[in-house]
Amino acid sequence: MMKTRSKVIILLIIVFLIAIVPLFALKGAEFGGSDDAGGEAISTIMGEEYTPWFTPVLETAIGGEIPGEVESLVFCLQTGIGVGVIAFVMGRLVERSKQEKKNGKNTH
Repeated sequence: MMKTRSKVIILLIIVFLIAIVPLFALKGAEFGGSDDAGGEAISTIMGEEYTPWFTPVLETAIGGEIPGEVESLVFCLQTGIGVGVIAFVMGRLVERSKQEKKNGKNTH
């Protein structure tokens, strides 16, 4: 019991350090979106002669650029759906393991 507890505490400290240390180590760093960085890189390499292959479906449908709030909403919905799927699968695996232990079919 104590061994597991100490492992959990050590892992929590490591997670905390991974989350906090970069904030202090990277003072003055600018964090931007990957979409913007990609667009800037293409403009730097190709200049004005670059033309996009296609326009995004939603931008075509509304006749202009998507507002930032809508982009955030779509991203949050996508994240929520992904988390829901992962939680469902994990729940099924845990429940299956419990049922196998209960029925005496545990092979581990």
